[in-house]
Amino acid sequence: MVFEGSSAAISHTGKVRSNNQDSGYSGANLFVVADGMGGHAGGDVASSMAIARMEGLDQAYASTDDAQASLQAAATSAASDLVRASKERPELAGLGTTLSAIVMVDDYAVIGHIGDSRIYLYRDDALTQITTDHTFVQRLVDSGRITVEEARYHPRRSVLMRVLSDMDIAPDLDMFVMPTRPGDRWLLCSDGLSGVVDDEHIAKAMGLGLAPGRTADNLLKQALDGGAPDNVTVVLVDVGGAHPLSSGTPTIVGAASNPSDLPMPTVRPSLSSWLHPVRQAANEPSHFEPDSDYFEEIIEEDRRRARRRRAAWLVALFLAIAALVGAGMLAYNWTQTRYFVGADDDSVVIFRGVQQNLGPISLSTEVHDTGILLADLPSYQRASVERTINARSYTDALAITERLRASELAPVPEATPVPEISPTATPLPTEVPTP
Repeated sequence: MVFEGSSAAISHTGKVRSNNQDSGYSGANLFVVADGMGGHAGGDVASSMAIARMEGLDQAYASTDDAQASLQAAATSAASDLVRASKERPELAGLGTTLSAIVMVDDYAVIGHIGDSRIYLYRDDALTQITTDHTFVQRLVDSGRITVEEARYHPRRSVLMRVLSDMDIAPDLDMFVMPTRPGDRWLLCSDGLSGVVDDEHIAKAMGLGLAPGRTADNLLKQALDGGAPDNVTVVLVDVGGAHPLSSGTPTIVGAASNPSDLPMPTVRPSLSSWLHPVRQAANEPSHFEPDSDYFEEIIEEDRRRARRRRAAWLVALFLAIAALVGAGMLAYNWTQTRYFVGADDDSVVIFRGVQQNLGPISLSTEVHDTGILLADLPSYQRASVERTINARSYTDALAITERLRASELAPVPEATPVPEISPTATPLPTEVPTP
């Protein structure tokens, strides 16, 4: 049965590389992304060979088992083609490619995967990474040695553990079958997209509901805006949906869309991307399959990096604490240049510092008890002293206390007793005898 849905494929060289080593295929039932490796001379050849072998799978299958068997056989044939090519053309030695493919069989997706290209499923407004990267850093993530975010910027993030190459005629693909349903959106992409655009932004683009072609353009634009240090290939597949159904005519993009007899372009100098320093890119091989000794060396290097990170954190913590202590000391020293007049129990006192406290730590100390009693001050001045009076200097504080001393209430003198005055008796008139 021919798959019913719509799809789109797009591939771009990116902003740094001089040629496109990615290839993509979108057909009636088959959808593939291959990311070539092996340097400037071999990556495009490898991905093109893989797509050429996969094209024969674009047909209807009676069962998912038949599709899985055909997919594994095509991958094995592609590996044999790579071995033969490297023997016939020694300059291609070391070539290889990732491979992520979906064969639609009725309501199921038969998936084959090897390398670090990815397959995502967008369903019910959620994006899920379906495939697992066959990379060294993914092994570090799985073992808990680094985080997913650290893996995005790890210097060995492109070291592949499994890949279609000229060194293995029996590639070990991840093979599994998943049910599909109308409304599903499948995304196949090279690491030129997933290494630059994070899952959150991919999900946002997928959730806009645009047609596959416009969605693929949107994702490519995000990768280019992010610097695009590698080739970018996107194959987008909608199951059913509101967009016009595809005609089933195959679309081939990237290296596989060019005639194989074209001469190899000369290598141009690599361009540094100072606008995007976190991404490294060059025309050097970005993928290779090292031996076990190399992995031991990388593991030891990872341990050294972890120790350096811990040391850097400790140094940063020490510097932060030293800065805080230094700032605290400077602030405290400044407070000790301030003075104020306040009250201590029942007298007026000059203090050095400021009126605030830091928890149990007092920022002021008593430097001079003036001996002026609060009780001897007028009520308004006593209230001012209890609220404290700021002074510009110790001399200024002394002047303030002298003014307070001058306004002390004068003592009330003892009353002098007034002597009692006895009333003088008024003499009675003398009776004059009558003659």
